[in-house]
Amino acid sequence: MEKITTRSLVEKLNLEIISGEKGLDREITTDELSRPALQLAGYFSYYSPQRVQILGTSELSFFKLVPNIEKRSRMRMLCTRITPCIIVSRDLEVPIELIEASNRYDTPVLRSKVETTKIMGSITNYLQKVFAPSTSVHGVFIEVYGIGVLITGESGIGKSEIALELIKRGHRLVADDRVDIKELEKNYLLGSCESPLIKHLLEIRGLGIINVMTLFGTGAVRSDKRMQLNVHLETWNESKQYDRIGLGNEYKEILNSKIEKKTIPVRPGRNVAIIIESAAMNYRLNKMGTNTAEEFTERLAAEIKKNNLKNKEGE
Repeated sequence: MEKITTRSLVEKLNLEIISGEKGLDREITTDELSRPALQLAGYFSYYSPQRVQILGTSELSFFKLVPNIEKRSRMRMLCTRITPCIIVSRDLEVPIELIEASNRYDTPVLRSKVETTKIMGSITNYLQKVFAPSTSVHGVFIEVYGIGVLITGESGIGKSEIALELIKRGHRLVADDRVDIKELEKNYLLGSCESPLIKHLLEIRGLGIINVMTLFGTGAVRSDKRMQLNVHLETWNESKQYDRIGLGNEYKEILNSKIEKKTIPVRPGRNVAIIIESAAMNYRLNKMGTNTAEEFTERLAAEIKKNNLKNKEGE
């Protein structure tokens, strides 16, 4: 898991450093945040000092009502040796008692111009990505009609060539060869290319390595995308029975989640790029509540029932 410090948070969210600069290299160990309202009232029994602390208008307005004799002690208890940082939102004035305590215990006090809820959302999204379980798989990850499609298959089957055809048809590359995946929550996988060495690059056998963004423009790539569908390519096997209707449900498990999987047999003459486009559109249609395979099966069953009734009447 990636290590993240308060300094990383400052750089990512462009936060202003007010005091406690010596603690900028403190490690952030959780993606949970706190708004220490009860602590400002003097109740520290359930204080979680390892969390990033957020002070907004409500907290600072209440702090002004705290007796002066208590203000310094409350801020000293808020600024512990393990607190990653204290962030003041809305560009509000930072209490002098907080600045004194932060410099004493080297607890960074930062400030943002953004509203409290928005800055909390930005921090949570950023930290969730950092702390999410992760893995890497071999394949090509591409966005097709808004659907994140992971193309897998044995080496040399033509994954990158198919991806190139899809890119030419207006779809967007996320990663080639190594796809980095993070599980933000159950059944929510985010695919990307974390390595700057191979980012936006596509390897085509016989041609070499091409830069997709340079050749096709910035609209042909994206940094990350939710992974929703796995298209697995395999060499056509005459002895194997492939799904011809689409009723069979197959899934690929990644970390603790699973995504829908379609196995596509590959042989000369098949336009796999168009098949993948159709698979993506059909997946989106299914999620909207329309399942063509089920409708066909129902119509077929109704037709069989109708014919059986006719045969009984003829007897």
